[in-house]
Amino acid sequence: MKFEEEIKRRRTFAIISHPDAGKTTLTEKLLLYGGAINVAGAVKSNKIKKQPLPILWKLNVKEGYLWLLR
Repeated sequence: MKFEEEIKRRRTFAIISHPDAGKTTLTEKLLLYGGAINVAGAVKSNKIKKQPLPILWKLNVKEGYLWLLR
């Protein structure tokens, strides 16, 4: 399989880093620019009312990690 075909085939990736490195912010921006959400809010902020994720996305928060399952 060619490299380009392999890239098109893959649909999963992981964001792994130490605490407070910006993983949630990066994930939120990827979802925003990918069209999955319409508004990105500030992490740990109650001032911005976020739109809930589409029904297709299921959030599973476990041990401080955010997993987006489709």
